[in-house]
Amino acid sequence: MAYNRAMDGNRQTVSLVLGSGGARGLAHIGIIRVLEEKGYQIKAISGCSVGALVGGIYAAGKLAEYEDWVRKLRRFDMVNLLDIAWVGGGLVKGDKIIKTMRQLVGERLIEELPIPFTAVATELESGREVWLNEGPLFDAIRSSCSLPIFFTPFRFGKKMLVDGGVVNPVPMAPVFNEQTDVTIAVNLGGKPDREATRDGDGAIGATEVAYLAFDAMQSTIARQKLAAYPPDLTIEIPRDAAKTFEIDRASELIELGRAMAEASLPERRTMSDRDRAP
Repeated sequence: MAYNRAMDGNRQTVSLVLGSGGARGLAHIGIIRVLEEKGYQIKAISGCSVGALVGGIYAAGKLAEYEDWVRKLRRFDMVNLLDIAWVGGGLVKGDKIIKTMRQLVGERLIEELPIPFTAVATELESGREVWLNEGPLFDAIRSSCSLPIFFTPFRFGKKMLVDGGVVNPVPMAPVFNEQTDVTIAVNLGGKPDREATRDGDGAIGATEVAYLAFDAMQSTIARQKLAAYPPDLTIEIPRDAAKTFEIDRASELIELGRAMAEASLPERRTMSDRDRAP
């Protein structure tokens, strides 16, 4: 956890930056819940990949519905949500997953959301970072979540987009101009809790190698971005807290987010509390 003195407990409005990291991003839900319980008001959100998914759904006012759905999700249910892509640059099209999210949340335009929201993706051909802050919410989320190799790239307008974590896994810049009291960033690529161990001969599949390499790359980029543009508070989730697709561990990961937020966030003192202070 990185801490800045500006995060002093008397401030209340928050720009929230939610990073990428697969299933670990379910910790974002627990962190948001603790922010609400402590009296912080989230006034702007920037998200990448799973951070765009959770942040966009929260901005649409439907996080409770998503949390209820994902806590009930089991591994068999996840398999049923995968639509194999026989062509197109990825293993899965992602249409079934996005259709399910649309059914939970409804069709929404980003510019009409009650909380300003930006999803960050990567333009495949140029490698440039792309900010998506208008248009259909789930088109932006699908673009930001297009994990290379697994999901097919997504065409948004004239751009072919992939996961924003390729270039910016903790997207601070979209909230720079927000007039909030503090900026809180959630980095899902934190220091591992334990040394990774393997049974047997240590054999590992090509796909897992790719995902572990992507995680390592994101973790390095995130450290560099946060060092260059430090928020008032960084909450870090260990990058070995879950594998990329362990969505069936939702309840555990949400509670992990709650625990990390409880340990990181000061209580916000209300005006009446301050009046009573000696």
